Amino acid sequence: MKQVKIGSCVLSLIQGDITEQATEAIVNAANSRLAGGGGVDGAIHRAGGPAIAEECRKIGGCPTGKAVITRGGNLKARYVIHAVGPIYQGGKKKEAELLRSAYLSSLQLAEEHRLTSISFPSLSTGAYGYPLKEASLVALRTIIDFLSEHPGTSLREVVLVLFTSPDLAVYEESLTQVLKERGIET
Repeated sequence: MKQVKIGSCVLSLIQGDITEQATEAIVNAANSRLAGGGGVDGAIHRAGGPAIAEECRKIGGCPTGKAVITRGGNLKARYVIHAVGPIYQGGKKKEAELLRSAYLSSLQLAEEHRLTSISFPSLSTGAYGYPLKEASLVALRTIIDFLSEHPGTSLREVVLVLFTSPDLAVYEESLTQVLKERGIET
C-alpha cells in the first residue's frame, strides 16, 4: 500500500476487491444504461443485491463522463457512485476529458453528500480498453488536483483499489510521477 497526504485527505493505493471496501462510498465503473454488466460493474451489482439495480432503473441512465449515486444495498459501503467512463477509441475522441470528468463528477457527488471516504476502481481500463498507464495518470491528476483545490473538502480518505498487483505497480509509478509534477513532497 502506498499513501500520500493531500491537504486533510489521505490518498491510498491498494490491491483488493472494490466490493469489500468499507469506505462510505465505492465507485462503480458503470455503463451509461446503469444496467449492470461485467467486471467491476457486475461484481458490485452481485455483491450489493437487487436494491442497487432497482435504484439504477429509477434513475434511468447516465451520460459518459458523469456519475450518479445510489445506496449501497448489501455492500459495506453506504453508497455506490456509478461513474461512466469512456470507451477508448485511440485517444482521439476526447477520452481523457471524459475520463477526467467521470472522476471529477464522482468526487463532486461525494462532496455534495458530505462523505468522508471513497474508493475508486481504475475506470475504463477493463472492457472499455483504456490503456492503464494513461488512465492512471488521468485518475491521479484529477484526484490530486481536486483535493488540492478543495482544502475544505469533507473527504478524509480516497482509496484507489486495483485488482491485480501489476495494475497496482502501474498506479504506484504514476503516483510518483504526478506528485513530482505537482511539486508535492512525500
